[in-house]
Amino acid sequence: MTVLQTLRMVLTLGKGLRVGIPDAAGSDDPIRLFGEWYRAAERAGLALPEAMALATATPDGRPSARMVLLKAFGNDGFVFYTNYGSRKAAELEANPRGALVVHWAVLQRQVRIEGPLERVDHETSASYFATRSRGSRIGAWASHQSMPMAGRAGLEERVREVERRFEGEDIPLPPFWGGYRLRPESIEFWQGRPDRLHDRLRFHAGEGGWEATRLQP
Repeated sequence: MTVLQTLRMVLTLGKGLRVGIPDAAGSDDPIRLFGEWYRAAERAGLALPEAMALATATPDGRPSARMVLLKAFGNDGFVFYTNYGSRKAAELEANPRGALVVHWAVLQRQVRIEGPLERVDHETSASYFATRSRGSRIGAWASHQSMPMAGRAGLEERVREVERRFEGEDIPLPPFWGGYRLRPESIEFWQGRPDRLHDRLRFHAGEGGWEATRLQP
């Protein structure tokens, strides 16, 4: 983090305590509001404003959670990428529903997003994969994500094998790697306020559009 980013973060500290969430109007769009909050987190100089927790569950209701990175968002949903052989992917294939939480602590803000998930198309995954560093692309090929291993030496040897395989060539998208999109059915905005009397505004996708409800803290 640069000195300028650190100063911005310090100056932003506590902003959420002073400014709450206004009541929603019928025309309010939670995707637009999320975009405003996300850009505010970027301007504040926060480290990894795209970091978010992803919760999944097995068909019999055993939950698990981990941090992932938000790579795209819009009216069609929120996108992250992973190895399709990972635990998260296995749970999503068996039970394609999940929840995301984005937490910007310095801004006293968090957003909870719930809904069904689906794989993004191959072209979208390939386009994103091409933007990753060469080392990250090699790592995606080398790692059998979530699988046990006897030691790190085996992983490092697979990295060398992938480097030799694609030496002097572009590294394509692995067939076992790509994105998921969560299509939101519910989006809740949480804004810290004094005395723990926080603001909570939940949007639910109805037949006629988004319906907003203010919740007690």
